[in-house]
Amino acid sequence: MALPEQPGVYLMKNAAGEIIYIGKAKVLKNRVSQYFGSQNNHTRKVRRMVQNVSDFDYVIVGSEFEALVLECSLIKQHMPKYNILLRDDKGYHYIKVTNDSWKMLYDVKQKADDGAKYYGPYTSSDAVGNAVRQALDIFMLPHCQKQFPRDASRHARPCLNYYIKLCAGACCKGVTREDHNASVEDAVQFVLGGKNMMLRTLRAEMNEASEALDYERAAKLRDRIRAIERVSQRQYMVATKYKNQDVFGVASMNTRSAVCVLRFREGDLIDTQTTVVERIENPAEEYAEMLASFYQADSDWPDRITLDTQPEQSLFLEQSFSEMAGKKVTLYVPKAGESKTLLAVAGKNASEKLARVLSSNNKNSAALYELQEALGLERLPLYIEAYDISNTAGQENVCGMVVFRNGRPLKRCYKRFQIRSFEGQDDYRSLAEVMERRIREYREIPEKTEEGFGRKPDLILLDGGIGQVNAVKPILERYNFDVPLFGMVKDGKHRTRAIAYGGGEISIQDKRSVFTLIAEIQEEVHRFAIGYHKTLKKKHTLINSLTGIPGIGEKRAKLLLERFLTLDALRQAQPDELASVSGMTAQAAQNVYAFFHGDESMS
Repeated sequence: MALPEQPGVYLMKNAAGEIIYIGKAKVLKNRVSQYFGSQNNHTRKVRRMVQNVSDFDYVIVGSEFEALVLECSLIKQHMPKYNILLRDDKGYHYIKVTNDSWKMLYDVKQKADDGAKYYGPYTSSDAVGNAVRQALDIFMLPHCQKQFPRDASRHARPCLNYYIKLCAGACCKGVTREDHNASVEDAVQFVLGGKNMMLRTLRAEMNEASEALDYERAAKLRDRIRAIERVSQRQYMVATKYKNQDVFGVASMNTRSAVCVLRFREGDLIDTQTTVVERIENPAEEYAEMLASFYQADSDWPDRITLDTQPEQSLFLEQSFSEMAGKKVTLYVPKAGESKTLLAVAGKNASEKLARVLSSNNKNSAALYELQEALGLERLPLYIEAYDISNTAGQENVCGMVVFRNGRPLKRCYKRFQIRSFEGQDDYRSLAEVMERRIREYREIPEKTEEGFGRKPDLILLDGGIGQVNAVKPILERYNFDVPLFGMVKDGKHRTRAIAYGGGEISIQDKRSVFTLIAEIQEEVHRFAIGYHKTLKKKHTLINSLTGIPGIGEKRAKLLLERFLTLDALRQAQPDELASVSGMTAQAAQNVYAFFHGDESMS
């Protein structure tokens, strides 16, 4: 495709036509060509993205600024896999004011077509919920779900909030509809504008009431001012002299990063959002993309965006963001002082979030991330297949396959194989045969699936060492089945010791979560394989015991066991039931019955 030397937005697509990355360019030809040149200077994420690109498209625009605006919009719309997406997985939240005769104030998760007025969306449920609760307390509005005037009566029994002066008592007609609705409007202004703006307004109104000798109204306004000040003293927040700014703190660990955004308006911390993303390897380059995913034309823009690293094209970003916001927006990297402290606070929040995701609260995820790093895998091993051979001196030679998804056993996808291509004991040949059959199953399924043989695993583990790995590796290469392959090595006491690859071993003794996961997989696949082997061995023993009966050969013995499953069920069967089995005759059935019942069959 001939690329123009003009500004625009490019859209990378995978083989299924899905958009996996969106970027902007001052010169499309130069920028897109960089992806398909030498890969040495690219980050790991970019290399993986390029490997998955099957096609791309582009949109020409009139300027680099227009490209940035379009990029922001398209990222929000398509949520591409390889863009840094600061998404809040809890969804958006709104402030709702009903349109009833007695207005009510709520925090809700969704907008409804009910005639109410909605403010938002906001990303933090805690921030919205706390602000609404504070407003209800300060302006003495109901916390309950009662509807007025339906639930109002002079004889009603008010709740505790009325007696501790957190509610004016609309239920017992302690306030008029006009005063109640005015308080709702003030509460909305408090939530939207913050305490400082509301305090200025209330103090001005109190002074006016005092000058007009309206002391009753002045006293009410004074009490409201004191309520706001009390709530402000109880509220935990980080003070900031720079009134309107967003502070981005980043922490990285293993293959992941966490981004925490502290949003200050009028000097108050009004919202926080922390999102875990793929590891940010080049902040100067990737922060521009991060900001593009966070802001858009209708965002609540700050005056200043505080970061720990200056993004590339920072001057262009400042000019573009300012034009989008309709006011001056600056990018700021502090060296010391208050903003540096705020960066530390944001970074600490990001670190704690990342630790929760990767540690004790999510042990399986932590083990998978650590396993990915230990083995140098390009993708997280969310779907793992493990194989083990079991036999007794080459007899009843079988293989068990277990599946672990997201670090836990997926038992409905376990598979059992009987070795067909040879007789005797040879684990290497057995594993090679099983792997070839597994890959052929995958190739013969036209529509790939999320689990089972229709899915290519993220990692294959063999119970064994370098020999097992080297026996199976040629099979993968012959069929171009590009899945990482490793062995699970045991010590002399049959305990997990290391992970083997074609050229040696990787110690996992000091990687506790990886060691625990591999030991669990190894134990499970061994249990499953040997369980199948014992079942076949027992069945073979039963078949041998039946072949001593006149007229019963190995074929008839197998058919009888397939029908009755156990010797007890076979012993209890009547001659006519035995004769109904495919391939049986009346005489053979009578011989089986006589074998189990002896002389009583002659009576």
